[in-house]
Amino acid sequence: MDPTVPAAPRHPSPSAPRRPLVAGNWKMNGTRPLARTLAHAALAAARASLDVDVAVFPPYPLLPYVAEALGSPDGPVALGGQACHADAKGAHTSGVSASMLAEAGCTLVLCGHSEVRTECGQGDEGVRGSAAAALDAGLRPLVCVGETRAERDAGRAREVLERQLDAVVLRLPRGADGIDVAYEPVWAIGTGLTATPAQAGEAHAWLRVRLDAVRGERARILYGGSVAPANIGGFLSVPGVDGVLVGGQSLDPAAFTSLVEAARHAAARRRP
Repeated sequence: MDPTVPAAPRHPSPSAPRRPLVAGNWKMNGTRPLARTLAHAALAAARASLDVDVAVFPPYPLLPYVAEALGSPDGPVALGGQACHADAKGAHTSGVSASMLAEAGCTLVLCGHSEVRTECGQGDEGVRGSAAAALDAGLRPLVCVGETRAERDAGRAREVLERQLDAVVLRLPRGADGIDVAYEPVWAIGTGLTATPAQAGEAHAWLRVRLDAVRGERARILYGGSVAPANIGGFLSVPGVDGVLVGGQSLDPAAFTSLVEAARHAAARRRP
């Protein structure tokens, strides 16, 4: 283990299980009518599953309409932005600041999603800057990490995940709280491929040790990668998987409702 990372506690505190989070990333999809339909479906699912946290991440132009449909920012469904710039303002064409997201009603923001890393060339330093800006604006970052197929085949998955996580958790102020993490194997994003529950559990265990040492046990680790109603049960049955980050299935109201319901059942099974 990297000597700069403190050892995780040998005996985790007997705190209550972390509340599962089902987060829907709409990516570059949606119209105003669809946004309202999806928001209302998410609200209904969240109200029927009070032991589960629910969040949606619409495209930027749809944020005002989704915020209106969801109602209060303190309601049962959290609104999130798909990314934010590290700077508070400036000459950054196409950039969106964390404070702009907060003003639009967001309480969460994705940081370092694999598609942003790949298509926009965002590196680890940029992800750290986004997460720091989010915290400064009062948003909760959902920091995404994940390895490519080539990195996994080369036996470097753990090295890549720990590097990506450390770039954020070790360089934010120690007092900074309110961070969640999503493990999204890049080879399972939009491909129809999924990690097995065993592979997800192994990756989550690696991340949990390092996350607990610096951020504490309240931070959740979600699995993301072609999640669907048919496979969510397998992932949520794995210790250490605290929820899911959903892509395409979040655009189907019935499917997303099924995912939230599955998380509710998983939460009930984990209660002492």
